[in-house]
Amino acid sequence: MADLLENKMQFSQYVIMEHFYTLQGEGYWTGIPAYFVRLAGCDVGCHWCDVKESWDDSKFPHYTVEKIIQNIQNTPALRVVITGGEPLQQNMDALCLALKAHQYKIHLETSGAYSLSGRWDWICLSPKKFKQPLETIYPFVNELKIIIFNPSDFEFAEHHAQLCPENTILYLQPEWSRKDKMLPLIIDYVKRNPQWRVSLQTHKYMDIL
Repeated sequence: MADLLENKMQFSQYVIMEHFYTLQGEGYWTGIPAYFVRLAGCDVGCHWCDVKESWDDSKFPHYTVEKIIQNIQNTPALRVVITGGEPLQQNMDALCLALKAHQYKIHLETSGAYSLSGRWDWICLSPKKFKQPLETIYPFVNELKIIIFNPSDFEFAEHHAQLCPENTILYLQPEWSRKDKMLPLIIDYVKRNPQWRVSLQTHKYMDIL
């Protein structure tokens, strides 16, 4: 096992846009400190994406698994959030194996548009209309987070909720640029449909990464 891990750490590399230690700003783990690794590359194409610069993975450097682990170890992080871009465009097996070997809890934020790889402690699925999830992701979803840009997105949310396990935690989150218009609708919807919860991008309110 040690030799396998060493080989994977030596040869596996990931294209990373940015990485940083901060607080989780959204969903179930809001307020919890975590180390974020934002992988580059995404073809899902959300027109309201707030990290469009992550889409083109040719613009960003490659990091070895060993270097990623070293960066995380320079912080007191106990949890690592792998996000993007769309992280599952890159195979996550080697990175997850190394993170697990160092006793980190690992969270994934994904659109589900690519095959699931890696071993995770928490999976947040945020499906998009532009390239919808593969059916194989749903049994593993801990948290479903639907971005509400238009009123029609509530129907989209219910469709995906029906595909998730019964114990999946359900969130509705206003798209940031339309939060003033959409948040009142979300609040009203959650009051009428209490299986849902409200998620806010609290890191933007706090002006942190």
